[in-house]
Amino acid sequence: MTLNRKSFFAGVIFALISINAYAAKTYTEDDFLRSFSGKSNTVILEKLGNPDKKEQSVKPTGANTMLAGKGQESSKPVNVEMWYYNGRVNYAPNKTYKFTELTFVNGRCMNIAFFNNK
Repeated sequence: MTLNRKSFFAGVIFALISINAYAAKTYTEDDFLRSFSGKSNTVILEKLGNPDKKEQSVKPTGANTMLAGKGQESSKPVNVEMWYYNGRVNYAPNKTYKFTELTFVNGRCMNIAFFNNK
């Protein structure tokens, strides 16, 4: 039995869609917060996979000078990174937030935000 090209490509496309649907598990707001608040970026990668988008926080120009003037200078570096996942959190039956933002401070999830507009 031979497969023609259309059948082969239809099977490949179906497999890719199935994998995508499986990977994009959705959560309620409370379940998502319980599952990921305070967790390491390694744990989140294992459960959610790679984010749809990442952003690295940038310290504003002159921030060190301003903090030093307030007596809050810290020699310990802080790494802040934001990860974005699309369509992962439900807020009502058949309604899902467009974006979920996870903010990591030194590799630990310290803030989670859900929103439809960015």
